[in-house]
Amino acid sequence: MQYRNPIAALTVIGLALCTASSVSAAAAAPTPVPLSLLKQDNVSLALANALISATLAACHANGRSAVAVVVDRGGNLIAVQRDDNVGPHNTEAAQRKAFTALSTKTPTRLLAANAQANPESQNLNTVSSLLLIGGGVPLIAGKEVIGAIGVGGSGGAAHDEACAINAINQVFPQASSTN
Repeated sequence: MQYRNPIAALTVIGLALCTASSVSAAAAAPTPVPLSLLKQDNVSLALANALISATLAACHANGRSAVAVVVDRGGNLIAVQRDDNVGPHNTEAAQRKAFTALSTKTPTRLLAANAQANPESQNLNTVSSLLLIGGGVPLIAGKEVIGAIGVGGSGGAAHDEACAINAINQVFPQASSTN
């Protein structure tokens, strides 16, 4: 077949090539993966409040004041309480400790020690959302991190962490921490 109009000829050839490539692309397309919803455990407000109360009680039993924070598996703040006379900066520190424990799936005191001992990890303290000071403990149910608790202002990282662990053991014993 001979075309008198070269533009029309190119158009017909182009359409034929497009059709052929569309057919081969459709034939090579992977089988679609069925979409489904994720079903994940998470920290409830009731659990967060119970952990906060137990944390502050543990600190008070040792004559210490503190601020306690619980975040859910997405790092969202669920609950916070600050004792009287605890410096306001401790609230932000506790929340960042909780986020750090959640994000790294590691108690923050252990993370800080590991970062200090390992030159390749020392730059973790340059990540603005992380705080490498003890007092953050992940909440682990089964094999999943479902949230974290952060404590600040009780007089040092070891005290902060001890209050959090005491609360977890009392309120949520099926959880484990990685320390």
